[in-house]
Amino acid sequence: MPLSDRFLTVRRDPHSQEVLARGGDPEAHGTLQRAGFVPVVRVHETYHRAPTNLLEDDETRLGVEAVARLRAVGYHVDCDEDFDTDRRPAHEPPLGASVAHLAERIRQATRTWEAAGVLTELTAAHDGILAALEEVLIATAEFHDGLGDAADPHIARRLRYLADRRLRVIRGDLSHTRNALADRNALHPGRSTCTEQVPVTERERSAVCACPPPPRTAPAPPPPPVAAGLRR
Repeated sequence: MPLSDRFLTVRRDPHSQEVLARGGDPEAHGTLQRAGFVPVVRVHETYHRAPTNLLEDDETRLGVEAVARLRAVGYHVDCDEDFDTDRRPAHEPPLGASVAHLAERIRQATRTWEAAGVLTELTAAHDGILAALEEVLIATAEFHDGLGDAADPHIARRLRYLADRRLRVIRGDLSHTRNALADRNALHPGRSTCTEQVPVTERERSAVCACPPPPRTAPAPPPPPVAAGLRR
């Protein structure tokens, strides 16, 4: 990661008076969003701003919270005096980190039932991650039902569509994949682990490891000699 990604600025823009945060890597961007900032994606830059319609005191609290959270996890933040703070809140891993850990478990799986077990956490009918995501979509739709703006009913319908149609397709496909892997009960041919144990059928008991040796690669041929020019 470039060192420049560890540096951010949180300042009030002198022209627009917006509270803007610039710099950082994706982890810093997630920290800013959890502090309450809104991402702004441009062609050559992604930065973050305070939400609109906030009072100045609320914007200041937002900037202070962002600076505190960023510095607590090791980022260098250059900020306005109003946002400067010595507070360092305790950092707790986000919920997404637990879900991302499932990907690492699949990458380390050596048998199909191990991968199926990880996918079960996603596809379990009652308390799987996708079932919980459906509940979140439905709850957000219900929140929009009585919010009051003209676009809110459309947003609610769209969220219910995503839960009922799009998410159901993903859940169905992953469930099928999970069940197929569970039924195969096979070793992954490219991920078998070496136990460094000599099997009982091995006649040469002095052998250290029964694994086949790694394939030998032919050495690269030496470069052709450079012909020396004739000296006159």
